[in-house]
Amino acid sequence: MQNRRNIEIAPSILSADFSKLGEEIAAVERGGAGVLHVDVMDGHFVPNITIGLPVVKSIAKATKLPIDTHLMISDPGLYAAQFVSAGAQMVSVHVEADAHLHRTLMSIKSAGAQAGVVLNPATPVGAVEEALEFVDYVLVMSVNPGFGGQKFIPQSVSKVRRLRQMITEKQLNVRIEIDGGIDKLNIEKVVEAGAEIIVAGSAIFGTGNAEAAVKELRNATIQWV
Repeated sequence: MQNRRNIEIAPSILSADFSKLGEEIAAVERGGAGVLHVDVMDGHFVPNITIGLPVVKSIAKATKLPIDTHLMISDPGLYAAQFVSAGAQMVSVHVEADAHLHRTLMSIKSAGAQAGVVLNPATPVGAVEEALEFVDYVLVMSVNPGFGGQKFIPQSVSKVRRLRQMITEKQLNVRIEIDGGIDKLNIEKVVEAGAEIIVAGSAIFGTGNAEAAVKELRNATIQWV
């Protein structure tokens, strides 16, 4: 018998049809999504530009789901608390992008949101060891950030497992999120390794039936829920 955990599917709107974003959000809500994942990219820290504060404010009016804002930007400390004010209940920043990580994490918490730290694929789990006591979750990137629809990096499974062991040894209440190339073929592996918040973009919005896709991913994790 597996230990029961709170596994949540977090659809990434990066892959949604923005011409009917309200409909897309409603579909994943019906499917049982637990979180709505929003990627913010600045064209500097990552080679793409997506959305900013005004869109997050609009999304907050269109959903009751917690908004999980992933800041793929340079100098995230300048903006993190502003995304909380815009309606985000979760805000994560990259360890690679922030020289003052503790200060940024505290600013997110002080603004009233959960704080997360993000690891790029080639960044070792040890890079966040000293920050674990100050975060609510760690986001493991299982693709190189910047674009949706990329292929899952298999080594991410063992990375999640090492991170889970580190968190357990420190007796911390820190969840693990994973983002990049997750689909019905690999979701069980990452959940078994210790991931609890599962971000999926094209595997949901690229199917033509976002509601059914969320249900299918949730069903794949049913033995842990």
